[in-house]
Amino acid sequence: MPQDIDFDLPAPAGTNPDLEGARRHNLAWVHRTGLVTGDRSLDWYASWDMPRLAALGYPHARGAALDLCADAMGFFFVFDDQFDGPLGRDPARTARVCQRLIDIVHGAPAGPDADACSRAFADIRARSNQGAHPAWTARTANEWEYYFAAHAHEAIGRLRGTPADMETYLQVRRGIAATDLPLSLGERAADITVPAAAFHAPQLRIMRQTAIDVTFMCNDVYSLEKEEARGDMDNLVLVLEHTRPLGRDEAVTAARNEVDRRVARFRELAGQLPALCTRLGLADDERAAVRTYAGVMTAWMSGYHAWQTATLRYRAAPQVVPAAGPGHLDRILCTRHPDESVP
Repeated sequence: MPQDIDFDLPAPAGTNPDLEGARRHNLAWVHRTGLVTGDRSLDWYASWDMPRLAALGYPHARGAALDLCADAMGFFFVFDDQFDGPLGRDPARTARVCQRLIDIVHGAPAGPDADACSRAFADIRARSNQGAHPAWTARTANEWEYYFAAHAHEAIGRLRGTPADMETYLQVRRGIAATDLPLSLGERAADITVPAAAFHAPQLRIMRQTAIDVTFMCNDVYSLEKEEARGDMDNLVLVLEHTRPLGRDEAVTAARNEVDRRVARFRELAGQLPALCTRLGLADDERAAVRTYAGVMTAWMSGYHAWQTATLRYRAAPQVVPAAGPGHLDRILCTRHPDESVP
């Protein structure tokens, strides 16, 4: 895979002093919730080093906040891998499975017979909501719903067998990439509430969308061969090849250009924030929240990039699981309808 491609992103933050504690917590958590079962699966999962992603992407997080971020990252990746295989090519069944998670988003209990994914998500949602501002809780409910619902549309793309147009790709990819959720977790980790007038200012809204797009566009380049082997269509390089059309090397270069253009725009808008705060008449603590929020977005872009270029999830996958096989060794998502009998 094209791991030698580099992107001009901000440098990541330094080492988080709570990283080792988060590693211990996270391995215990995935075992307790059932997300990972068996020594071989645990070794493969541990090689991804999700706590390092949390430590790099959330430099403000300490203690329990870092533990929550690490657990959320682990959930995202294990859940995503459950759709490698037949389920990921069955949009209707995928929609039914994900609806159970959407119900939990909106207050339904996981239940005593819930599968590991439902139990783990219910735990993450409850911990992240504890002490959160009501506006944050309401906003992230919609973000979680978008994330879960997008998986059915990713399945439709696999059945189609050809990449979509750029606009459709972005709508689906922003969903299955968890879209705003990592940034919302960053707000909680930094313990900030950005004033609504600033949060919804054009500058910060564009910066937020840019930080999201940059993250998954870089990931599309690094995970290209893995995703192509499995029939995934929602990949920037494949979309560029199909819609322009371009050769493989040209498409990778075009993907890097898409990222570079967005990073330049992010930096331009970041320079406008002091004037924006003055125009809005923000108090000193509100200005500090805006500055921290810009730092949260910057850290997520740089931290995710630093993690994905080193994790064995992409570098060692062929030696652990076949390129066309599941990304995770455990099947821990119940795909059976409640009314169906066990065969």
